[in-house]
Amino acid sequence: MLYRRFGRTNLAMPVFSCGGMRYQFSWQDVPPSTIPAENQRNLEATIQRALDLGINHIETARGYGTSEVQLGKILPRLPREKLIVQTKVGPRANARDFRENLETSLQNLGLDYIDLLGIHGINLPEHLEQVLRPGGCLEVVRQFQAQGRIRFVGFSTHGSLEVIRQAIASDVFDYVNLHWYYINQQNWPAILDAHARDMGVFIISPADKGGMLYNPPPRLSQLCAPLSPMVFNDLFCLSHPQVHTLSVGAARPSDFEAHLEVLSLLNQAEMLLPPIVARLEQAAIERLGADWYHTWHHGLPPYHHTPGEVNIPTILWLWNLAQAYDLVDYARMRYNLLGNGGHWFPGANAAHVDQLDLSACLAKSPHRQAIPAILKSAHQLFAGAAQKRLSQA
Repeated sequence: MLYRRFGRTNLAMPVFSCGGMRYQFSWQDVPPSTIPAENQRNLEATIQRALDLGINHIETARGYGTSEVQLGKILPRLPREKLIVQTKVGPRANARDFRENLETSLQNLGLDYIDLLGIHGINLPEHLEQVLRPGGCLEVVRQFQAQGRIRFVGFSTHGSLEVIRQAIASDVFDYVNLHWYYINQQNWPAILDAHARDMGVFIISPADKGGMLYNPPPRLSQLCAPLSPMVFNDLFCLSHPQVHTLSVGAARPSDFEAHLEVLSLLNQAEMLLPPIVARLEQAAIERLGADWYHTWHHGLPPYHHTPGEVNIPTILWLWNLAQAYDLVDYARMRYNLLGNGGHWFPGANAAHVDQLDLSACLAKSPHRQAIPAILKSAHQLFAGAAQKRLSQA
């Protein structure tokens, strides 16, 4: 395994982390006695495989249902000094509620302390305010740190670039968990901000949120050859030294294997990546047109400034991925979260775009005439059963 200094925490972080959101029994809290022994054995085998590979960063969350409780059955039996344990707790308007959830997390894990606490889901300005205000969540965290129960504090986010940069600029966090992949690079300025403040940078779910890369479409596989799309994406992310670790949301011990190839390729990234990136860009231009490819995002309004809160930037981004790389299944999965994902995936889909006057909100877009028809086509291609986030299922 390869390790990178995790910013000012000075932790030696493996470049892959063992994310804890797919091997647990339930997304809801249930009595421990109802957790099947087979499921617990699989979880423990997954943790042991991670450790055998040198992946000693075990990451979970209060919002991951039984994950913490199940980890609490194995982590206390392992050499504590060799582990980096992280859980995440969502901000709350009432700091007492946050404290109770934090206590529950630590009790579930069965550990005297955790190395990393993430404030889970700073997605809106009010979430950051709940953390930073006098008497807010951060004061609770500082008390736990003074007691030696938490070493470092960070935050995870599905929020806008503006919110992420505001949270980083507060300079109270030691690290950040955020989305950033080849197909979604909009958070790069936030990564640079974090690097400037010597924060750790953890990339959320590159295999799944980076394009459902465990089962890529043939076109994407051809464009990424000689690498698999997943290895290409891992290499793309890790070729940037500002990125420290990628989460592998393993559901079983074998899920790590597909990522390991990248370890021997990092020193070849400057040779391997440019031709693949060039092919991906040319393929997108051939299907989308050069003008659209380079300028589609210019002048687009945020969803909360759009009639019906239609999330135009996200819908066009998904449309581009489906057209350029045949990522239709991925686009459908994400599209049908719109209207159902809350602040984790905000805004509405384009179901009612024919009934809306978008002329004012698109006035600054060079493609204002074409976009309404594209939104309608995207809805026809992607619309299906409403999707929920895994934690809501």
